[in-house]
Amino acid sequence: MLNQRFPYAKEIFETVIENAYVWIVIVDAKGKVIYMNENYCRFCEVNKDEVIGQHVTKVIENTRMHIVVESGEEEIADLQYIRGNYMIANRIPIFAENKVVGAFGTVMFRDTKEWHEMNSHVRHHLSSIQSFIDQQETTGAKYTLNDIHSNSSIMNELKDRVKSIAATDSSVLIRGESGTGKELFAHSIHLLSHRSEKPFIKVNCGAIPEQLLESELFGYEDGAFTGAKKGGKKGKFQLANGGTIFLDEIGDMSAHMQVKLLRVLQEKEVEPVGSSKTIPLDVRVITATNRPLEVLMESNSFRSDLYYRISVIPLFIPPLRERLEDLETLVRHFIKKVSLRTGKRISLIHEDVMNTFQHYHWQGNIRELENIIEAAIHLAKSDVITLESIPDYIKEKTIFQTKATSLKEMLIEAEKNILLSTLKKFEGDKRKAAKALGISKSSMYDKIQKHHIT
Repeated sequence: MLNQRFPYAKEIFETVIENAYVWIVIVDAKGKVIYMNENYCRFCEVNKDEVIGQHVTKVIENTRMHIVVESGEEEIADLQYIRGNYMIANRIPIFAENKVVGAFGTVMFRDTKEWHEMNSHVRHHLSSIQSFIDQQETTGAKYTLNDIHSNSSIMNELKDRVKSIAATDSSVLIRGESGTGKELFAHSIHLLSHRSEKPFIKVNCGAIPEQLLESELFGYEDGAFTGAKKGGKKGKFQLANGGTIFLDEIGDMSAHMQVKLLRVLQEKEVEPVGSSKTIPLDVRVITATNRPLEVLMESNSFRSDLYYRISVIPLFIPPLRERLEDLETLVRHFIKKVSLRTGKRISLIHEDVMNTFQHYHWQGNIRELENIIEAAIHLAKSDVITLESIPDYIKEKTIFQTKATSLKEMLIEAEKNILLSTLKKFEGDKRKAAKALGISKSSMYDKIQKHHIT
């Protein structure tokens, strides 16, 4: 039929195969060569007609074509040593009538000159990439808005807001549950600002013991305390001078340290431990927390004056369950990311899995989703992620019955529940609730009216 439609199909096919950028070999079910293109034969210094019918191991050095025929499993991007060079080989079994009838193999690069040219090309790009990495390590920031994968309207609005925020030097308080990506937003704000080429210093306030946090943040002088480094040490604020400091888990900071931090922010200067001299600072401050600071203020666990100092611009990152429209985009991103790292190819995720994901609560948010995708890829028995590949607790803890309601209805219900719980937390104070949610008071009243909340 092909010859009827294209009278020169055979000639076209042979020309393409013979002049392909890759070398090509095809073997039968016994591992015997039934085809080998001229370029490959020339490199191996064999006669094209004479290799037909020979076992592939007698023709090609270090081949595994016969092994692929036996195993029925493909081998992609495998390094193969041929005639003094490492080549990139792909070996794919050929199936017919539910059995392996042969294998198709390709090897990249038609001669060693091309190999060296490609190596040189790759080294050049690796050098450029390394320069970029070195620059990012110097500034400390590495994530941009492009690393925040989403297509929901709420996230698009948030990204637009970040672009506006970045242009100022005002302090930013990023709120959101654990795993929502608060750090990515902090990096993005810095890299979009006029401070982008200056340092970005991150400090996890909850991970550093209280007795060490002061010297870590503000530095210390020589001999300030037993075990102090000779010559003293610069604190994180000094290291961030001219740039941005990101104080993560600010809600875990002790009352003592809150007082110290407040003074630094008010006076724009730092006094190292053991010193009587102050050092002027020019630092933008971004903080983040997953804790209810308003509740902590009511219990006197968090200073209100510090709260108002760090929350000039509040930014609320919604949990994944409130933006389920982003699920598919995130799943595709994590499949690609994990596949590149592990080398395991995934071509499809079953619709039952996506439906289950749509009904899950996602307590751990995006971080939990990434971990589940990675586990599913490792557990998948083929190139398709099925329900068998995902943890049982995901299937057991769905928040709605499968296909019981539409996505739109779920989002409406979720928004209403969040409004109700936030209003309850602030005893009906709409202004405080709006601020906690990172929305305007007018938006709060619109949503209250929309959901008929009294």
